[in-house]
Amino acid sequence: MDRELKKMDKKVKFTAMKNGTREDYQLLAELEKPFLSLTADRVLNELREAGNATLEGYKITRLEHGLQSGTRAMRDGADIDWIVGALLHDIGDGLAPQNHDRMSAEVIRPFVRWDVAWTVEHHGIFQMIYYAHHYNWDRNARDKFRNHPLFKTCEEFCERWDQSSFDPDYPTEPLETFEPMVRQVFNRKAYDPAVLREGFISSLTRKEEKMRSI
Repeated sequence: MDRELKKMDKKVKFTAMKNGTREDYQLLAELEKPFLSLTADRVLNELREAGNATLEGYKITRLEHGLQSGTRAMRDGADIDWIVGALLHDIGDGLAPQNHDRMSAEVIRPFVRWDVAWTVEHHGIFQMIYYAHHYNWDRNARDKFRNHPLFKTCEEFCERWDQSSFDPDYPTEPLETFEPMVRQVFNRKAYDPAVLREGFISSLTRKEEKMRSI
């Protein structure tokens, strides 16, 4: 314990990164490990905050929307990557409401399959099909991705789990149901090719696996 405390008390010698030594950066790499291990805790805390700082006008909070999306994915038989992706697809709302889809994707990208991250990254433009015309915007803006191999996946994600998840009467699972899944996903090695599975396109409901590659 004393050794660990001494290590935590250590500081780098530089005041500008370009002047750092190998010893400095090895120290930082070691001290970063405890911080990285708490990523799941920070994500869960941000989810809880979404129940307090929310978008007005909806019938449910941002937290309840995420929980409902995750619940629908789970009940559809989705795997853990899709469930966590559905749960966290709007996690970026708090800090980046204008581009929350991209921020949400970056939060999960190191730890989930590439198709889940891509879908979360693009769900915002795909969701416009449901409402954009009411603002005189282009509801078909997503058509620029029409030839992308994940077009149908993102379309289905939005239809099944996002646009439908604003129902205050839907029997939604509590956050405690999803906490072990969040911890399992964020405990993975970041950017592990075995996890990312670049080019693999999974089924949202695991009823069929589409073994297509780009």
